Amino acid sequence: MPLLKYEQIADSLRSRISDGEFGPGDLLPSSRDLCEQWEVSRATAIKAMEVLRADGLAVPHQGRGFTVTQTPVARPAGARGAGTSRAQGGPFRRLGRPEMLVPPSRIADALGLAAGRRALQRARLVLTEEGRPHSYVVAWFPPEVADACPRLHQDGPIAEGTTHYVRRTTGRLPVRGTDTTSVRLAAPTEAELLQVKRPCAVAVVLHTACDAAGEPLVCEEGVTAEGLWERTDNYLMNEGG
Repeated sequence: MPLLKYEQIADSLRSRISDGEFGPGDLLPSSRDLCEQWEVSRATAIKAMEVLRADGLAVPHQGRGFTVTQTPVARPAGARGAGTSRAQGGPFRRLGRPEMLVPPSRIADALGLAAGRRALQRARLVLTEEGRPHSYVVAWFPPEVADACPRLHQDGPIAEGTTHYVRRTTGRLPVRGTDTTSVRLAAPTEAELLQVKRPCAVAVVLHTACDAAGEPLVCEEGVTAEGLWERTDNYLMNEGG
């Protein structure tokens, strides 16, 4: 399905931010400039900028327009429904360097990989607003996605986010997500990163995103210490029951 005009504008700006044309704090093109460049209405230009704000890439300023956010944000694993946004995440630190490794069996099964096949690992530590550790997240990309997306192998965050980058590079976008949540005790490395004392319970969310053909694009495992993980579901109930 072709992108709508405002989505095309947002994707173009994401690419320019990711390429370094606009850095943290830089002023993005005004709605008037976007209207002239793309031959669209002001409402369409504003909608494109609101998409970037929802993605945590742009911040509005009264009388100035939008600037590139100073601090990149990321989300804990899971809860990636159509109505969620990256802005609902928090600041983060990239951990180590991306590396092609043989994933644990649970990850290999989620990605549909044969035993011994490698996947690209990227790890991050999502922080609270106070700068304390919130979630330790390890993302695994299947080899065909890793081969097609060279920036996934680079150090540091991808400004537009890995989901948008993979979609823009491969044309594949996530249409179905599966989240499996379990509870266990923190492993030594996890406890050290989350700055908690063992024994400590952690919530583990295994999130797998698949494209329209049902092929996995990424599998993330997020570990959150007790006291910081919370899930709230709002749903209708049968009033006539």
